[in-house]
Amino acid sequence: MKLAKLAFLATAMAATPIAASAQDVGDTVYGNDGNPIGTVTVTDDATVTVDTGTYKAPLPRGAIAERAINDAGDMGFRVEATKGQIDAMMADQVAKAKAAEEARKAELAKAEAEAMAKLAELLVVGAPIVTADEQPLGMVETIENEGEIIVVKVEEELISLPRTLMWVDEDDTIMARANYDDIMAAAHGG
Repeated sequence: MKLAKLAFLATAMAATPIAASAQDVGDTVYGNDGNPIGTVTVTDDATVTVDTGTYKAPLPRGAIAERAINDAGDMGFRVEATKGQIDAMMADQVAKAKAAEEARKAELAKAEAEAMAKLAELLVVGAPIVTADEQPLGMVETIENEGEIIVVKVEEELISLPRTLMWVDEDDTIMARANYDDIMAAAHGG
């Protein structure tokens, strides 16, 4: 998960001297309001992950200040933010990641739909088919079973291939998603 939204913590901490950093799993990290943010669950050289109860928030190690005394007198490590601010930043990051994933899926679905439309346009009787290893396979002889079976004339032999084996490359070449030798071996029962 990106730490960009937590960058302000590092900026806020730049003016605060840091004498020590949270190092141990189980340590409590407090906010600048004196209230607990959460418990350290993982640490590494650059990051301290704090379980806020809502999120596991990766905080830059440099954003964790020395032990401080909160209003209750408890000792703990401190961050220049509140639990609410950290949870809000994490919620924003989760929402952005989810939106980016949905956009990526939509783009893939759009590209797939465009490729299928292009295949439907180009896959006609007489169209040449090339194999995945870029060898000419043959020409479309017939299209059967409501377009689901493509019969290709390979030399003097007819080979039936499922439409799902076909795709169109960026040069509008119809390609079979298998190598020439594999197609021929399957066609001859091998």
